[in-house]
Formats: sequence, C-alpha cells, structure tokens
Amino acid sequence: MTHLRECQDCGLFQALAPLQPGEAAHCRRCNATLRRSHRDSLNRALWCYLGAIVMLALAVQLPFLDLRSVGRTYQATLFTGPSQLGVHGMWEISAVVLTTLVLIPFVQLGLVVAVLVGLRLPHPPRITGALFSWVEALRPWSMVEVFLLGAFVAYTRLQAIATVEVGPALFALGGFMLCLVAGDVELDHEDVWEVIEARGLSVHLPPQPQYPLIGCDCCRLVLRARERSRCPRCRSRLRRRKPQSVSRCFALAGAATALYVPANIYPILTLIRFGQGQPSTIISGVIELAQAQMWPLAILVLMASIIVPLFKLIALGIMLYLTHEGSPTRLRDRTRLYRFVDSIGRWSMIDVFMLTILVALVRLGFIALVLPGIGAIAFSGVVILTMFAAASFDPRLMWDAAAEAGHDLEAEDLETKRPAVAA
Repeated sequence: MTHLRECQDCGLFQALAPLQPGEAAHCRRCNATLRRSHRDSLNRALWCYLGAIVMLALAVQLPFLDLRSVGRTYQATLFTGPSQLGVHGMWEISAVVLTTLVLIPFVQLGLVVAVLVGLRLPHPPRITGALFSWVEALRPWSMVEVFLLGAFVAYTRLQAIATVEVGPALFALGGFMLCLVAGDVELDHEDVWEVIEARGLSVHLPPQPQYPLIGCDCCRLVLRARERSRCPRCRSRLRRRKPQSVSRCFALAGAATALYVPANIYPILTLIRFGQGQPSTIISGVIELAQAQMWPLAILVLMASIIVPLFKLIALGIMLYLTHEGSPTRLRDRTRLYRFVDSIGRWSMIDVFMLTILVALVRLGFIALVLPGIGAIAFSGVVILTMFAAASFDPRLMWDAAAEAGHDLEAEDLETKRPAVAA
C-alpha cells in the first residue's frame, strides 16, 4: 500500500511505498527526507523520553557549578542565572533562558510521553492528535544542548577568575541529552500519526473530489479538502502554503537586521575585578579568548555569535529576492540552504547562556563581578527574530515562483531516489 506525501521543501506530491525498518524515503526532486522508519519505534522512544524527563528533573534540582575564591563559595543551579538577570533588570533575557532551558523541554517531553502512553490505553483520549501536533512546533525552542555548549565556554572563562567545580546537574543534563537524542532518533512521527488514525482518533470526512490535493503542514496527511478547513487527523488548519510567508519573513528579517548592529556595538557584559573593568562586546570577547590561546573557543563564539546570524540574514535575503524574481537558479541548492539556515539559528544562543552562567556565579563583590549589558538584549532579539523569520518562510514558494515564471522544473537535472516515487 502506498501513501501520498507532499514534500514540505519543494511541494512535490509523491507516492510513498512501505518502508522496512532502517530505510528512508527521500524526495525525488529536492532530496529532502520524507520518512525514516524504525523498528518498534513507539516503545523504544517512550523509554528514552521517560529517561530524559528523570534526568531533566534531577538537573533542575541539583547544583550546576560551584565557584570558590578567597574562602567564599558560590553555588549555582539552573535557576540562579535567570534570577540574577532579573535582579539586574534583564527580565527579557531571564524569561528567554527559563523558557528555552526548562519550560519548553519539560512541556515537549510531557506532551510526547502523554501521547505515547495514551496510545497504549484501551481508550486513548480524543485530544491525542492535537497534543502531538505541538511536539514538532516546540522542538526548535528546546535548547538544552546549546546551553551545555555555552556552559563549556563560561567554564573556561571562569577558570581565569577562581576555582570552578562541576556539579551533578551538569552530568544530569548530559544524560538528558543522550536520552533525548536517542528518543528523537527512534521516534517515527508518521508511525505515531498512523496509530492515531488506526485507533479511530481522527475525524471522518466524506470524499471531496471537487477540491485539489493539499498536504497538512503538521501531520503530513494528504487529502482533497478546502483550504483553511481542519485536518481530520491533527485538527490543524489546512494551508496550501504558509500564509503571507514572504512578507512576514521580510519583516522579521528586517527587524533582526536592525538589531544586529547594536547587538555587536553595545556590550553584552562587564567584568569588574578589584574595582576596575570595562564593557565587553561579542567581538572583544572573541579577541580575549584568542589572546588567551583558546583558539577553538574563539572560533566557536565567532561563528555562532557573529557569522551565523549574519549568514542567516544574507541567505534569507537571497532566497526572498530570487523567489520574488521567479528565478529557477539552483533550486535544489537553495532548498538545501534553507534547511541549513532553519537548523543552525538556535546555536547562536551560546553567548546568552554563557552570560547567564557568568552572572550567576561571579558575585565576589570588590574582587570580581559580572554585570549584564544592553547588547545582550539586542543579540537575543536577533537570534529569536531570525529563527521566526526562517520558520515563516515557505521554501515551496521558490519552486512555485519558478514554475509560474514558465520554467520547466522537471527538465532540470533532478536526482531520483527510492522508495519515494513521483505521484
């Protein structure tokens, strides 16, 4: 039995043949992964996610780092940094850190576990599909792995100030990441939606042959239905393309561009030692790491905090312009570029998490003190706005615009991969 699937990257409808465990189906036009099958997907993923919840629950209660200097000890948990940012009036960054580090990971894990456990019940709740629809939407905003990388950068900078000891929460976060990655690898989302449908949790719709094919952005179901009607499986609004995609992406990217300059000009922190100190911008922090011979970290911060946001803005600008022009130039490469841009934006939060840890621990009065700077708010705005901009852009519009301009997309040198077959 085959199922129709719309590629979310190029808009091509294809017939998806049954897959064996370990097999993957790729779009024959843009090579996007349409599905990857796993053996006993739901049960294996459930145990991984349960382990992740336990690890995260331990991490939020245990000490994260200890700083010792001149007979004084400062201990930090995951909540200490956001609390200190609030004390300094940086409630915006405090809210971002708490949301991406604690709230969203717990909510996302709670939703996916509730769905997987609910599907094992004799009578699953009717809202199971609606709950699972939120799992994918929250995924980019869960940033524990980015926090761990920011903690590593902060740890190297703290060693120049005092003695730093790693707390058990760091190991719990490491265990959380291992369980989460294992669960994400094992979970076949299409398998979940098929079970939801098989258990009778989807709404029955009569055949509607008068409408064109439309693919659900959330659960990937393809059916003939009226646009803006509800998907029978996940209850999301059916949309042929993301609404006002180009204008929304342009507005969000423009706002991020406006914040990019102050984010790099204004200081993100001030380190005061023995009553003396000067503000530090992102680029001066990179220079300090380089002068301390920490070249790998200097390159990491340079890439994540300066080059990646600028690259995202330039890439989005190119895609918007070529879409407006209806250009067929390197459509597959532009689609791969979009996938890359959409996936890397969250890693720019390294500097924000590093600042959170430094503010939490460096409170030694006259000896040493770290104060957050206004540049951190602007930089957080750049990261969040570029993530929203990438999410609002619909890459299928690049293919639509080229087709509307009269270009023959099928005449291009397009790679065909099995088992996905053109419908």
